[in-house]
Amino acid sequence: MQLEIGAVVEGKVTGITKFGAFVELPGGKTGMVHISEVSTAYVKEIGDHLSENQTVKVKVLKISPDGKVSLSIKKCMEDEPPPPSFHPGHQGGPRPAPPPRPRSFRDAGWQGKKPAAEATSFEDMLSKFKQSSEDKMSDLKRTVDMRKGSSRRGGGVSRG
Repeated sequence: MQLEIGAVVEGKVTGITKFGAFVELPGGKTGMVHISEVSTAYVKEIGDHLSENQTVKVKVLKISPDGKVSLSIKKCMEDEPPPPSFHPGHQGGPRPAPPPRPRSFRDAGWQGKKPAAEATSFEDMLSKFKQSSEDKMSDLKRTVDMRKGSSRRGGGVSRG
């Protein structure tokens, strides 16, 4: 049998190392499954997931020019449809769709600031803004003046 990249075949685990597992493929060829390709979950010990003489389904990832075959068990798992999940009170079948998400805060019922009881004119809003701006500027100037004054009073090291 001629191996091709992307082919899914069954093989037997012939050896396990810290970094992967060797799998005998049809036709007598041997390939290796790297530890990162054993499972979709984190694999600390390959022995927790595979054992020698175990038959596994693998996908051919790469065939190097010198004939080394890279395999993946994880890619075969990704190709299979996931098993139906269990939900209490649900009798199998596809999981019900979640309710649609609101597109904005208003759709979710968030109202933000309450509208003013009476509509204010543009001139009124402008005068409030100017007053607020002037108050902030005077506070800022006062803070800056206080800082300059404290440095003039000799808060530093005396040179004499």
